[in-house]
Amino acid sequence: MSGAGGARRWHAAYALLPTGLAREVTFEVTDGRFTSVTPGSPVGDAALLPGVVLPGLANAHSHAFHRALRGRTHAGGGTFWTWREGMYAVAAQLDPDSYLALARATYAEMALAGITCVGEFHYLHHGPGGVPYADPNAMGEALRQAAAEAGIRLTLLDACYLAGGLTADGHLPLGAEQLRFGDGTVERWAARLSALRPSDGMRRGAAIHSVRAVPREALAPVAEAARGLAPAAGPLHVHLSEQPVENEACQGFYGLTPTALLDAEDVLGPRTTAVHTTHLTTGDIAALGRTRTTACFCPTTERDLADGIGPARALRDAGAPLSLGSDQHALIDLLEEARALEMHERLDSLQRGRFRPAELLAAATAHGSLGWEDAGRLEAGARADLVAVRLDSPRTAGIDPAQVLLAATAADVDTVLVDGRVVVESGLHRLGDVGALLRKAIEPLWEDM
Repeated sequence: MSGAGGARRWHAAYALLPTGLAREVTFEVTDGRFTSVTPGSPVGDAALLPGVVLPGLANAHSHAFHRALRGRTHAGGGTFWTWREGMYAVAAQLDPDSYLALARATYAEMALAGITCVGEFHYLHHGPGGVPYADPNAMGEALRQAAAEAGIRLTLLDACYLAGGLTADGHLPLGAEQLRFGDGTVERWAARLSALRPSDGMRRGAAIHSVRAVPREALAPVAEAARGLAPAAGPLHVHLSEQPVENEACQGFYGLTPTALLDAEDVLGPRTTAVHTTHLTTGDIAALGRTRTTACFCPTTERDLADGIGPARALRDAGAPLSLGSDQHALIDLLEEARALEMHERLDSLQRGRFRPAELLAAATAHGSLGWEDAGRLEAGARADLVAVRLDSPRTAGIDPAQVLLAATAADVDTVLVDGRVVVESGLHRLGDVGALLRKAIEPLWEDM
């Protein structure tokens, strides 16, 4: 499997290449990149990969600490807004050490699901009461370390969070439970972001938490800060129109939809990702398509929180690329997120085949929306990320390998390479028992709640 210059070789019976499904494919990797991807080749001395090989998956929207809420918020029903109270309660207990433990386990769970890069929409910045840590980026550094130890790449989307909400009368001050999220001014937020340095496995981006949390006068400065990140302009992400209440408040105060407000302030564009985009007007859809803004759908979260079904097909037809995220981690399974994109469209339209399998795979591998344009493809020169999905499980036995996204789950992931390094093998993560890591990180958070 190893050769001169650190080259390594793997072989798969099936692989989803940019040209479609290929058979008997050999992958040669040197210095973390594919140097050749050769269909119709003999096995030779290559290591065998089971099933069908996919490019590494990109989780374009994550809040790592929300993983502690899984299976804890369902007893009383409620709404997005009541769910948020539980989220605040968990956030209040975390410090850099406990956040490291939780995020490391969460990112390891992502690796087990075939995710090789995560976009962390990060707003848990400061200590209790909003007091900065000695290192103002201590919580971001915990996320950097967590991703490195879990073996996946990280785009840290540092969120500006200045207001506690929006009504038809204007923005509200931060509530006590939100003080940890805010920097006070957009200038202090930008200064803290500039002090966070990129590294081999981490890139920086910026985020506007929402039009609820960032007043109009701060929108353009946040976008400008994202464009000014070195060595290359960083991605800019924003929660958009997840709830009708947000739309109503924005329309009432600004006389614009949230999308129209972002468009007016030059926030939209090819480096911007709008997350959720659930409740849009036809004008909103046209604006997102015209500006080539990516729309990130998080179907398992959107159904868990009863948010609604967003216009994914209409956005794609208008020109907006699509990406996928697991958001609050009700489930960490990008294969299910991709399948749900199609299934939610079927429920809404009463039609099947709204997205072709290749379109679903493109959404699940949208590394470019996280600033890693050289990942997400099984081709020479790309980062050597791959995911081998078994074809002999009760879920996948007998399927057409080209339609694996419509059948497999995260439980069928066998092998994961990230930048040529084996992170998951035979369904086991290099850190060991990920379930035990999750229990150890989560259970103490609920002992007094």
